[in-house]
Amino acid sequence: MSIITLASEKKCHSSHYFRAAILHFISEPKNINDDKAWQYFEDGLLEVVNGKVISVRQASEALPSLPENASVVDYSGSLILPGFVDVHTHFPQAEMIASYGEQLLQWLENYTFVTEQKYAEQAYANKMAEFFLDMLFCHGTTAAMVFSTVHKESVTALFNAANAKNMRLITGKVLMDRNAPEALCDTAQSGYEESQALIEQWHGKGRLSYAVTPRFAPTSTPEQLTLAGKLLQQDSSLYMQTHLAENLDENAWVKTLFPDAKDYLDVYEQHGLMSTRSIFAHSIHLQEREYKSLAHHQAGVAYCPSANLFLGSGAFNMPTAQQYQLNVGLGSDVGAGTSLCLLNILSDAYKSQKVEGFTLNPFYSLYLATLGGAKCLDLEDKIGNFEANKEADFVVWDLNATPLMTMRNIHSHQLAEQLFSFIILGDDRAVVATYVNGQLAYERT
Repeated sequence: MSIITLASEKKCHSSHYFRAAILHFISEPKNINDDKAWQYFEDGLLEVVNGKVISVRQASEALPSLPENASVVDYSGSLILPGFVDVHTHFPQAEMIASYGEQLLQWLENYTFVTEQKYAEQAYANKMAEFFLDMLFCHGTTAAMVFSTVHKESVTALFNAANAKNMRLITGKVLMDRNAPEALCDTAQSGYEESQALIEQWHGKGRLSYAVTPRFAPTSTPEQLTLAGKLLQQDSSLYMQTHLAENLDENAWVKTLFPDAKDYLDVYEQHGLMSTRSIFAHSIHLQEREYKSLAHHQAGVAYCPSANLFLGSGAFNMPTAQQYQLNVGLGSDVGAGTSLCLLNILSDAYKSQKVEGFTLNPFYSLYLATLGGAKCLDLEDKIGNFEANKEADFVVWDLNATPLMTMRNIHSHQLAEQLFSFIILGDDRAVVATYVNGQLAYERT
């Protein structure tokens, strides 16, 4: 048996075995002691063949039975987790991250809409799409649902880049036919026709999926929302992504624009935009009926704590979401979110929930970033853990990436304690390597 250790060898060698501590989730942890919800191997071996997981076992059990010529990539001392799943982010906004001093509606007008106009140029969109996906990989994210811009060029750029990297990615052309700069507005009909053409070109190609993407209710007329619903009715495998109840001023604006709707969510429901593949970002300021409807339709909710804090939007009601058993995933929501690393997002989640009187335990947090995200996107049959035949997206993490993390771990004697300090202190410096569909996509140098 040979041991692969050199970076150049990892990139060219068809190795199928990866040794490290390994953690993955089988189900949602109900509490910090719910050890039936996860599997942890202090010294584990992950077997991957042709981009699919074959097995995960204790190394002591698996190594003696390996073929004589088997090659093992040895990451002993590190932790392998399933790749993080970011269920809500904006690739054009990566370049305007950390924009100062506004709440949502003013922030959109002063920063977002200005930046997004640049993505009508194909060459620029291509360059930024490559940069964005490389940033996801080096921050430990292997699958994502992403907003592009209103321009078909931006969608084409992101799909092309993701397809070349064999990444599981969902995106779509943003639909906006009012209340936005003229350069970013389509029409109800042109938005429908351009979306339809992009669906035909990209949906289901490789590991790609298309999301019908009205930005949020205020920037679409009822006519546009109706045609967006028509797209979903034509193909139930499509996704829908939008924003919901992020900001109190936004909620009030929606009420004036759609006076006949019962509430914000009802605007989307009335136009046929609700299904198990509908993902609603934020969902902070909801009424009881809206929680019940999200649960009834098994729709997804993207929890974006960093963006919520950064824009002063409010706190997501995690206890109520758990009460209604909502499908919750984690969103970086860059550029209102301040990091592409979901560890940083989880750190903000812990702190913001603590202020609200709720404590996120580390197992549930990492579940949200992995299997929870996969379930939110209706992809738990493909990604999110290391069950046999799942796609082999995983990340190797260094729990001692910084002197402070190393010092803290000296005093961490339980797995929960180690994971919690990893979440609070860790960031992209802790990413040793990222594998997408079994292939090395990023390696720390």
